[in-house]
Formats: sequence, C-alpha cells, structure tokens
Amino acid sequence: MTETQKPRREDFNYLHQILTRWHDNDVYGHVNNVTYYAYFDSAVNAWLIEQGGLDIHQGEQVAFVVSSACDYFQPIAFPEKVEVGVRVAKLGNSSVQYELGVFKQGSDEPCAAGRFVHVFVERKSNRPCPIPPGPRAALERLVRG
Repeated sequence: MTETQKPRREDFNYLHQILTRWHDNDVYGHVNNVTYYAYFDSAVNAWLIEQGGLDIHQGEQVAFVVSSACDYFQPIAFPEKVEVGVRVAKLGNSSVQYELGVFKQGSDEPCAAGRFVHVFVERKSNRPCPIPPGPRAALERLVRG
C-alpha cells in the first residue's frame, strides 16, 4: 500500500476481530488515534502466537516494533466491532513489514490503513536474530501476492 492507497477487505486473508471498549473513545466521541496501534499489535501478535507458536513470555526471541504509521479515513467508536486485516509486505531475515487495514464489521470501506515493522531479537541480548521457523512459516502465509 502506498500512503494514500486505501486497502480493500479482499486484500487480506487474515482478519482479526476487535471489540471496541468504552475507554477506547476519546473526548471527541470516537476511538483515539493511538488505540489503532494497539489494535495493530493485537492482530499481528495473535497471528504470531496462534499460527506461528511465538512464545511471548518464555521464548528466546521476541519481536519489537521499530517503525509504524497510520492513515485515518473514517472514525469508529464504542460500541462497534472492527476487523483488522493483516498482510506481509516484506519478509526479511530478521524483520517483517506489515500492512494493515481496519474495517467496521461487514464493511468493505476501510476506517484506517497502517503499516509497521517488527524486528526479531534475542530476548537476552536485544540483538537482531533470524525470524524463528514457526513464526516465519506463519508470516509466509500472509505475504501479499
């Protein structure tokens, strides 16, 4: 996705459901912009844990976000169900670049489009390391075509 290109629901083969929470809303009555980043993190990490076997508590490797951005197209607010689409734009040796889309449940129009980069590191040294086999296999299934 370019910074101005809106994603389509069909661009993603993984959609993670998020139930908005009361405290996601800000004083303007919609989900605050920083909350979208938590949605992104939740969607990506759910995939890595469930499909890739990433052990976020005891594993030797962890993934750190090193870059992120988001474009907003329309607001969402509590109480709404949203779906976060996740795909992989670039898969490197130790890093992965994601593209994400936020959609109201059942809508094809995106509310937001995001991107971020994970770098996998050794937990003890905080030094980059190769993406472990399980998470790599899961990420390969999300590489955009």
